[in-house]
Amino acid sequence: MTSIATAPGSVSTYRARRRYMDRKSLVPLLLFLPPAIILFTLFVVLPMVDAATFSFFKWNGYGPITDFVGFKNYEDVITHRNFGTAVRNSLIVVAVSLLIQLPLAMWCAVALSERGAHINLIRVLFFLPYMLAEVAAGLIWKFVYDGNYGLLPAIGSAIGVEMPHVLGDRFWVMPAIMLVITWKYFGFHMMIYIAGLQSIPSEVIEAARLDGVSRWQIVRHIKIPMIRSAIVISVFFAITGALQLFDLIIPLSNGGPSHSSHTIVTFLYQFGITRMNLGFGGAVSVLLFIACVCVALAYRRILFKTEQN
Repeated sequence: MTSIATAPGSVSTYRARRRYMDRKSLVPLLLFLPPAIILFTLFVVLPMVDAATFSFFKWNGYGPITDFVGFKNYEDVITHRNFGTAVRNSLIVVAVSLLIQLPLAMWCAVALSERGAHINLIRVLFFLPYMLAEVAAGLIWKFVYDGNYGLLPAIGSAIGVEMPHVLGDRFWVMPAIMLVITWKYFGFHMMIYIAGLQSIPSEVIEAARLDGVSRWQIVRHIKIPMIRSAIVISVFFAITGALQLFDLIIPLSNGGPSHSSHTIVTFLYQFGITRMNLGFGGAVSVLLFIACVCVALAYRRILFKTEQN
């Protein structure tokens, strides 16, 4: 029987070195964490607290906040004749994002996941709309849709077809906005999926092909399950982005016609901020925050159950 003796000095040296490395790793954390906490508090936590406080008062943004109204602002929001339309439109944006935008992004990602000069060019073309500022994209498409001098009516006139004034029609305005949203954001989700697809080991795909697995079966049973984390991130971004949609709507339709294209955030802006009714706007923002938290918790719970299964 043999035994290995460890010198006490070597153990103490290792522990001292370990403590030194632990302290050294804390230095970047102590340097960068406080500024991040300060900025997060100033630009996220405090505005949220202010909005929640304003929601219990009737206040126009000037003078002292003294007119306490309790839950009156929340009652006014829920019973407002345009709030239901805003909620419905936000849910429509979520549905279109999940059912049209993300499947389109996945299809393009699968088609463009191979490497090549021409494929890289197509990727860039699809990703370019996402690089545009939302306001710029809204203004571009407003020019396209404009009923007087827009590109769409001009094309219709050239081919002898009378095009509807989509931004002035309650029926057409939301489909027109959905088209812009899909055009603007599907390239972003496509790049997320491409990054996931390119991380799949090529040996797995080659082995499946040697076994006679079809291209569709490879996509369905191998590629999509193996990029589940990318899909999770993409779906989360799509839902939260749809609920917060604002700066694409304002230059495009400004919530019209007759407030028919408002989302929750444009409703907050139109009836809370521009009309100097900050208590009303605070109530809308609190309700939106609660909705986002509920969506995030529900999404997390669904993912947890899926992982367990």
